[in-house]
Amino acid sequence: MDKINREEKLRQELERLEWEFSLLYEISNAMRTTLKLDQVLYIILTALTSHEGLGFNRAMLFLVNEGEGVLEGIMGIGPHTAEEAGKIWHYISQSKMTLDDFIASYDIFKRDPESKLNQIVKGIKIPIREDMGILALTILEGMPFEITSAEAKRIVDPEIQRTLNTDFFVTVPLKAKDKVVGAILVDNIFNKKPITKSDVRMLTMFASHAGLAIENSRLYEETVYLSNTDWLTKLWNYGKFHQNLSGELERAKINSSNVSVIMIDVDNFKNYNDTLGHLKGDEALKKIAEIMKNSSRKYDIVARYGGEEFAIIMPNTSKQNARLFSERLRSEIEKSFADDAIAGLPCRLTVSCGIASYPEDAELKSDLISRADAALYTAKHAGKNATCLYTPDMENK
Repeated sequence: MDKINREEKLRQELERLEWEFSLLYEISNAMRTTLKLDQVLYIILTALTSHEGLGFNRAMLFLVNEGEGVLEGIMGIGPHTAEEAGKIWHYISQSKMTLDDFIASYDIFKRDPESKLNQIVKGIKIPIREDMGILALTILEGMPFEITSAEAKRIVDPEIQRTLNTDFFVTVPLKAKDKVVGAILVDNIFNKKPITKSDVRMLTMFASHAGLAIENSRLYEETVYLSNTDWLTKLWNYGKFHQNLSGELERAKINSSNVSVIMIDVDNFKNYNDTLGHLKGDEALKKIAEIMKNSSRKYDIVARYGGEEFAIIMPNTSKQNARLFSERLRSEIEKSFADDAIAGLPCRLTVSCGIASYPEDAELKSDLISRADAALYTAKHAGKNATCLYTPDMENK
């Protein structure tokens, strides 16, 4: 009888291992379908919470921000209350959703304003110090923590416990090679299903795959970012400007809205460069770029168009409002180089700006740019350090 029991136990264990490896293979393949970080994170958390996956009630993901020395909440999937859990599980059982179905629903999740857990997680920022609780220790120690008893619960930061409305849970580090890049927290707060040693083992193996997927995605996104960025000013480059303008014009057509383009040229830059040298010239361009970035709205698109020429795309902005912004910007740049006159330099840096708007001045991207350029040409020839709006008579000049 003991022999039969042992054989049955061994058979069950083998079936469990086969399921684990099969699931890891399936999830790893899913993570390889995209290099976009937000989609990779969604796939990871979906695999942790779907019934075809590891089936935890909730999963939350945190990533290390090395610059600030903190652990930041990035994404959370799962219900925040028992009532919400009941609705979700009822919907899942009625819809018979598979793991692939969950992954395919990413766009719905991204637009879902009712995902309270996700909003809460994204508001969490934890200093990575030993006195900051379990999540910080998970990063510092690079090992999982099982908070599955009242005694273990004593070392949990009460604020995190209250914020996440959690009771017993497990955290695991996300590792890429020898580097800890983040942490995952999972719990079964609603169905109270115990988290077993097998669950923790599976979760740890899964986290190894997830950590590498996250690091690969970050490297890819960094490469894409660098390829679209001007090396000196860190603004978008010429190619990215054109790509962004095409996208904004498409949106403007759909929404029947305005897009204004400001072409900006640095006045007297050649003389400045020849007098003070290229290093000072580069510093001046970086300074002007920083002023442009700080003065613009978060959804404006600031680019270095080439040499000493810049461009700003202003969505949902009329030509008159773009002029008001441009004048403030021009004045700010003029003030920032005011000391050059005191230093006795033969010239002082200012900027000239030309503005054209869609659909008022042009409907095609090429026409919009050329008409903003025509306005800029007028500003330069009117004495520089000025803003000009495009008018049809400029075409004849």
